[in-house]
Amino acid sequence: MDISVRAFKIISTLEAISFLVLLGIAMPLKYIWDLPQMVRVVGMAHGILFIAYLVGAYFMKEKLQWNWKTLMIVAVCSVLPFGPFYAEKKYL
Repeated sequence: MDISVRAFKIISTLEAISFLVLLGIAMPLKYIWDLPQMVRVVGMAHGILFIAYLVGAYFMKEKLQWNWKTLMIVAVCSVLPFGPFYAEKKYL
């Protein structure tokens, strides 16, 4: 497996986990228990990973010769809970 594909898989997994932690842990802490600190930390990490995921997806388009439709599907998966896991399994 190529190093760039492996790196994208790692970024994809981390992005998906950060999104799930943000939605499942940080947001309830903020809105139910009035503890917004975790949203700041996890939100920033997720934002960086989200951008890295989208940039990596574009590089994967070039490397794996995806068409634009595949790239858009992979990009849309980044905003769905568990979406990056699906994209990784289907397209990598």
